[in-house]
Amino acid sequence: MKTFYKVLLGILFLCITSISTAQTTKEEVFDNIKQTGGVYFAYPSDKIKPETPSPKGYKPFYISHFSRHGSRYLISDSEYKDVLDLLVKAEQEKALTPLGKETLHRLQKVWEEVEHRGGDLSPLGVREHKGIAERMYQSYPEVFEKDASIYACATTVMRCALSMDAFCERLKELNPNLQTHRDASMFHQRYLNHHTKEAVAWRSAPDTWRIEYNKFEQEHIKPNRLVQSIFSDDTFVLRKVNPKDFMWGMYWIASGMQNIETETSFYDLFEKQELFDIWQCHNYQRYACDANYALNNGLMFENNKPMLRNILDEAEKAINSNKRGANLRFAHDGNLVPMALLLHLEGCYESIENPYDFYKVWSDFKVTPMAGNIQLVFYKSRDKNEPILVKFLLHENEVLVPPIKTNNAPYYEWNDVKEFYEDLLLSK
Repeated sequence: MKTFYKVLLGILFLCITSISTAQTTKEEVFDNIKQTGGVYFAYPSDKIKPETPSPKGYKPFYISHFSRHGSRYLISDSEYKDVLDLLVKAEQEKALTPLGKETLHRLQKVWEEVEHRGGDLSPLGVREHKGIAERMYQSYPEVFEKDASIYACATTVMRCALSMDAFCERLKELNPNLQTHRDASMFHQRYLNHHTKEAVAWRSAPDTWRIEYNKFEQEHIKPNRLVQSIFSDDTFVLRKVNPKDFMWGMYWIASGMQNIETETSFYDLFEKQELFDIWQCHNYQRYACDANYALNNGLMFENNKPMLRNILDEAEKAINSNKRGANLRFAHDGNLVPMALLLHLEGCYESIENPYDFYKVWSDFKVTPMAGNIQLVFYKSRDKNEPILVKFLLHENEVLVPPIKTNNAPYYEWNDVKEFYEDLLLSK
């Protein structure tokens, strides 16, 4: 009877996760147009589902965590300023429509917040990581009892270090007795932000993916309607405006508004289909360059093997020490994507080559939103003869690892998990 209930719970969990990891549809994206921001999609804390009860007699004791930094400003000031300067020039030459003038005034308001902030963690990014830390503490209080040990590390990029600080600060507020160690250095960056020479060469080569991508982009980026709605002078457009660049620039600004404090929007400048098509292009780039695009021949699996080695080694240390605590790691979207791929998290490692179907099987906003994270939560039984169990979370939602077998989903025996990943580390 006990086995029957385990299997039944596993079946119910499979049903729930099959819905949550189903293929992306255009209708789904249209329902929340902010998702077209892709990697700029703010952390979806409203999508966190209740967790499956832990098996009888089991309690959590250790968490292995890896996260992208929280919400940030666009990567450089120029992403705002280039568009702003163009609109200012157009206004000076009386080349703006009424909508163009309104867009300029909105962007000038945005500039008051974003100037000198390119690439910085935003206040929302701080709140995102504090929220994740608090929910982790509340969900697994046993991990953070008394003077549990927390080891946190980040890349040397400031937004990652500040994400780490926000996370650890909230944990210390909840339990001042926690023993926390924080480090942002090249020592950890070696594995947190590792890219093989082969992967870098693939991304930058002119003939690996770009030729086909450029054709796809030309088909999907249609800037004329937007340009005509903003600029009133065809001669100014002919001489001063690159329509495709302008559309991309406005898209990034519109997408990034969800990450900052200024309460204005630029989505009204676009039709939903336009946003969907631009997002498909960016999603194409991310899939080809960081994920399991069929034509990159699995190159991206190699990028996060040093990270996986660290995860396995630190987990073994935690198990053997018989102590409680967590390892926290903070890096970038280009690290989270191949990490989810290498771990074989459901919905994160599918491999296809038809670009028109990329978004259906792999969507960047589902894999690596701002503050996106992977957690491995480890459980021990009161009965020392019972195996260590582990479950996987993606953005705080339970997720399956389909190649690893279990009769107790979403819980896996650690020895099975470790064996699968050790074999992956040996493979080429």
